[in-house]
Amino acid sequence: MKKIIIVLLIIIYTLSIVGCTKENRVIERIDGSLKTYYKLEDGTWACDDHIYQYQLVTKGRMPNAACDSIFVYLSNFSDISFEQAWKAAGLSSNMDDYFSVKDAVLVDCSTK
Repeated sequence: MKKIIIVLLIIIYTLSIVGCTKENRVIERIDGSLKTYYKLEDGTWACDDHIYQYQLVTKGRMPNAACDSIFVYLSNFSDISFEQAWKAAGLSSNMDDYFSVKDAVLVDCSTK
């Protein structure tokens, strides 16, 4: 009986240690023009309780525009084209052009 209790205590202790993982700390806070987002210690990005693998900055000129536009997305895609970026920024009437929040989020946009 004593051995069973000792084994159970060892299992409980081991499981409690395994459950204590290192928290991914914020190393930088960025106030975008649309959302505040964070660079995390492991190189990922966070915004509104979602984690993204990439910060993508895309720059270009929309059709008939007088100046260039810059879009900053946090994304789990490794690449977003300029056309995808401006359409998903709210300038398309086709809902298929928009990203789901788990895939990408627009955090900043500006003109140059």
